[in-house]
Amino acid sequence: MPSSISSFERTIPGLPWRSLALMAALLTLVATVAWEIRARTLGYTPVLNDTPDLWADWRERVKPDSIVIIGDSRALFDTDLDAMEQGLGQRPVQLALVGSCAYPILENLANDENFHGTVISSLIPLMWLAPPPAPPYQNSLKALKRYHSRNIAQRASHHLGMFLEEHLAFMKQEDLTLEQLLKRVEIPDRPSFHGPPPLPPYFQATERDRRTRMTETAAKPGPLQDRVKTGWLPLFTPPPPPSYVPPEAFAKFMGATIEQRFADTAAAVKKIQARGGKVVFVRFPVVGPLKEHEDKLTPKAGPWTRIINESGAAGIYFSDYPELIFDCPEWSHLSGTDSVEFTKRLVPHLKKALGR
Repeated sequence: MPSSISSFERTIPGLPWRSLALMAALLTLVATVAWEIRARTLGYTPVLNDTPDLWADWRERVKPDSIVIIGDSRALFDTDLDAMEQGLGQRPVQLALVGSCAYPILENLANDENFHGTVISSLIPLMWLAPPPAPPYQNSLKALKRYHSRNIAQRASHHLGMFLEEHLAFMKQEDLTLEQLLKRVEIPDRPSFHGPPPLPPYFQATERDRRTRMTETAAKPGPLQDRVKTGWLPLFTPPPPPSYVPPEAFAKFMGATIEQRFADTAAAVKKIQARGGKVVFVRFPVVGPLKEHEDKLTPKAGPWTRIINESGAAGIYFSDYPELIFDCPEWSHLSGTDSVEFTKRLVPHLKKALGR
């Protein structure tokens, strides 16, 4: 008996396919141009997205004796690679990540037996002590996963993406993708649901070596700067304990997690030091209500001092030195111009900490 599948014949409608294809292409082009115009009217310009692939590119460039910058967005915005290269005689590899806990990156470098260089790490206690389930910790794991496991297709897509990002303003993964636009839909809190605080908008210009600067629009008073400011306090406020976990059990879990992070940090630093490497923790400038908030939750005499003492690493706390106190336009990061000057002033302190 002949198969019913083998006897099936698909009839292709006799339509003007070439004309339809041309019309579809024209509609796609018109829609793309319209979205690009819209993005530029909103203040976006063609700059690179700071993707896990771009981070992985530079993790692969770390040499045994490299100077490596790790940490959160303050280390990314506030350190100028040109000024640091001029001051230290070696261009650093920028591995800081926006919205991240830098401990997994420190651990990765500590476990790299070939690495015996210098680590300059931003240390915001609230970020550094984030537990593994928290987004800051996961952001670092995401970058490390890309570094360890990306394939040829992902590498090719990354390089094509960089070319498009440098020419098209609408390709902003943090703001203008469908996923991010849907996240802006406000959903009211319910007894069993508390939405996360809104993330700051994209307000940086990133180059291929991950040299990053605040955009001029964000550095000046205005709607963008105001929108950035309003996001910091909720983001730096720990979420309430889950209602389904007894308060005593949650407090015990968090206490154990934080104690383990202190111990793990000290162990990672000592691994690097044992190979002849050095680690310097830096507390970068922060101002206004955000500084008051951070100082209240994690004063200098708290986690910062304990990490420095237990790890044996050098520490540079910006407020200890008048020349390192700068104004942050949106409370948390330096403008592009100030990042250059701050780095120049930071270099002598780094040299002293490194024994140069």
